Amino acid sequence: MPDSQQIPSNDVIDTLLNRVSVRKYSGEPVSEAMVETILKTAFRAPTSSNIQSYSVVVVRDAEKRKALAAACGGQRHVAEAPVFLAFCADLTRIEDALVRNGHSIDSNNLETGLVSAIDAALVGMSAYLVADSLGIKGVMIGGARNKPVEVARILGLPQRVFCVFGMCLGWPAEAPAQKPRMDYDGLVHFEEYGKSRTGADAKRIVDDYDVALAKHYRGQGRQTTDASWSDDMDKKFHPWLRDDLRERLKELGFDFR
Repeated sequence: MPDSQQIPSNDVIDTLLNRVSVRKYSGEPVSEAMVETILKTAFRAPTSSNIQSYSVVVVRDAEKRKALAAACGGQRHVAEAPVFLAFCADLTRIEDALVRNGHSIDSNNLETGLVSAIDAALVGMSAYLVADSLGIKGVMIGGARNKPVEVARILGLPQRVFCVFGMCLGWPAEAPAQKPRMDYDGLVHFEEYGKSRTGADAKRIVDDYDVALAKHYRGQGRQTTDASWSDDMDKKFHPWLRDDLRERLKELGFDFR
C-alpha cells in the first residue's frame, strides 16, 4: 500500500504546477504533426453524453491572425504566435441528427448551449496541457468573445457555431514568473459551502491574495494598488463585461433560453 502521507508527483502534476501563460514566442514553427498530436489527444477529453459538440479552427495565416488580434481586443500575441487555435461550441452535428429524425434545434435551450461551451473548454484545456508537456507554450484568449460575430466572420463559422475562446501556441521566447493563486483553504469546502478545514474567513483570503498579487506585480516592475486583485476585478466587471454577448450569440444561432 502506498504511504497515505506521501505527496504524489508525476509528469502531469509537474506540468500543471509549473504552468504559466506565455505570450512571447520564438520564430521556430510549430509543425502540423505537433498540432495534430495535440488535438487528437485532446479529443479524448470527457464530453457530455458523447455529444462532442465542439470544433477547432487552426489558424496559421498571418493576415487572419492579425484580424483576430484586433477582434480580440488588440492582443498582439494573437498576431505574433505561429498558431492560433479557435475552440468552438458547435451545434451543427446535433442539428443534423435532429433534422434526420424530423425534429429541429430552433430555440435551443440554455442546457444545449452550456454543454457545447463546456465540451469546448474541456478539449481546450486538454490541448493546452498536451502542448505544455511537449514544451510548446501558450495562453488562452477569452477576448474571442469580445466581438463573437466578427470572429465568426473571420473564421468562416456557420450558424450554430461560435468561438468560446482561442489559444495562442508557440515555442517560448521567454516565460514570465508564475502568478500566485488564492489560498487552498479559501477555494475548497468540505461537505457544504463555507466549511474549510481551517475555518478560514473568505474576506481574509481575498485580503491576503490582494497583498500576494501586489507583491508579484511589483516584483515584475508593474504598477498596481495595494488591493491588487480586488481593484482589478472591479475594473473588469464594472461596467459589465460583454453585456451584449447574449444578443450577439443569438445572431450566431445560440438562443440561450
